[in-house]
Amino acid sequence: MVVNNNAAAGTSEEVAAATAQVVSGTLVREVHERRQGYGYAIQRGLREASGDYIVISEPDGTFLGRDTFKLLAYVDDFDVVYGSRTARTFIWRGANMGALLRWGNWGVAKLMEFLFNSTNLTDVGCTMRLIRRDALAQVASEFTIGGSAFGPEMMLLSLLHGLRVIQIPVNYLPRVGISSVTGDTRKAIVLGVWMITLVLRYRLRAWARSLGPAREVNPATVAAPPHAVAEQRPNGDDRG
Repeated sequence: MVVNNNAAAGTSEEVAAATAQVVSGTLVREVHERRQGYGYAIQRGLREASGDYIVISEPDGTFLGRDTFKLLAYVDDFDVVYGSRTARTFIWRGANMGALLRWGNWGVAKLMEFLFNSTNLTDVGCTMRLIRRDALAQVASEFTIGGSAFGPEMMLLSLLHGLRVIQIPVNYLPRVGISSVTGDTRKAIVLGVWMITLVLRYRLRAWARSLGPAREVNPATVAAPPHAVAEQRPNGDDRG
């Protein structure tokens, strides 16, 4: 499935041309998401996808299709498998992963790992990931970000919901074209600060909810003897 998020003219024609080259019987579909934004595009794809295992990637040449098999290797044991682009061995020459982006992503990932006591995390900006359909159903209704910070929000929600998560290194290649965000150092720094704020906000909100007011207790029920409490059960059920 290809999500066309107000892409340049000629994109639909490229999709049609690529469709003619896929293995016979493979369904290729293009959907259009008019709301502009990285997060909106991915969310549209997640809603439209019909498989039990959903793999998210980008069509800019930065990821290898064969790495899908790496993600699938973990589906029996994990609900979400996130890719990581920060392992130096897997960063190809010419890829847009300089020191600022690499260590910035690693640092925010480690902040998330520490605050949420999670598994080993090394990247918050890698698009390539796999999620099981039943796991997606638990978090999809809580997506709020339509822009570039959608990736870490999805990670945060998967941790808060107690999903089984793992992150593995994937190949990262030179991009076709220039990124409108990470291709600009200033925008990349602003996005990094926003991601840090997002992580802290989700952590503080979770703590606030856990420290919320305790549920009220009926004084009459507390004071009543055991047999009186049993008699209050509906439908004549007097089990203790």
